[in-house]
Amino acid sequence: MPSIGEAARGSGIPVETIRYYERAGIVPGPPRTLSGHRVYDTAGIARLCLIKRCRDLGFSLAEARALLALSENSDSPCRDVKVIAEGHLAEVGRKIGALRDLEAALGELVRECAEGNTACPALRTLARP
Repeated sequence: MPSIGEAARGSGIPVETIRYYERAGIVPGPPRTLSGHRVYDTAGIARLCLIKRCRDLGFSLAEARALLALSENSDSPCRDVKVIAEGHLAEVGRKIGALRDLEAALGELVRECAEGNTACPALRTLARP
């Protein structure tokens, strides 16, 4: 049975993060040897991989936990996963919109800046209430 280090390498999640996920109840703690070392089975590593992929896609820990719970219930309807994914997709869209607004504001600020000008219009723009 793989150790926590092997589970970390197999899932791409650092050892300390795995321990945190276990303490926080995001993933169940694995069985331990008589000496107290964690040992992971294929299902335990698969859980970690699912959490890692969820986090890579920007899902919150709460969303990742919910998706993990749905993955472990063979009767879970796909629509439950879809609801979580659609909510996250909408949030990503809002963030992209905010980043586009930020990009436009910064672009305008850069355009206002005249190189070598002692009275920089960009600084005046930044100082406006």
